[in-house]
Amino acid sequence: MNGEGRITPARENCVYTSCYCEENVWKLCEFVRKERTTPLEQLFVIFISNENRMVPLWKQKSGHGDQPVIWDYHVILLQVGLQSDSLVYDLDSELSFPCSLKLYAAQALRSDCNIRPDKHHRKLRVIPADSFLLNFASDRSHMKTSDGSWRMPPPPYPPIHTAESHMNLDDFISMDPAVGWGTVFSLDNFLKSYVGNSSS
Repeated sequence: MNGEGRITPARENCVYTSCYCEENVWKLCEFVRKERTTPLEQLFVIFISNENRMVPLWKQKSGHGDQPVIWDYHVILLQVGLQSDSLVYDLDSELSFPCSLKLYAAQALRSDCNIRPDKHHRKLRVIPADSFLLNFASDRSHMKTSDGSWRMPPPPYPPIHTAESHMNLDDFISMDPAVGWGTVFSLDNFLKSYVGNSSS
């Protein structure tokens, strides 16, 4: 395979468009499904956001030094069911690709203890990769200004849509458990479930 057991292309060969993290991760899942590099059941797509759409993440390429980047949402891919630690695939991170979840939790997610609970506490929506591939749709309208120009240039391939929907991105970003697909966790509960220890 490409690299030691690598399930995706090397970082520099992945389909990537800046500020379209949800589509970058969709393309990673599509690659795994097509190339059958690992069982799709091992993969989970994780949307990180909150009610305010203000979530700090560290070790991001667009950050400055040890300052966090405040995203409205961010999307990563998680591979579980491995002998060792679960792996995170984050194309916007300065950390390795993939990176162990323990290291990603310690350096990129860090803790909610020292950040404002009313503004910045993170929630995570965990969606099985096959469900994400089947249900996700985006017409990229969230990346357009009121005059119709692009905030950031879109990917070169056509927008992703399903028979049912051309745009349901908000259902994935929402951290309302009654909406959308997958399961919503607090950061602490996510780490307890997937790493086995809390963020503190």
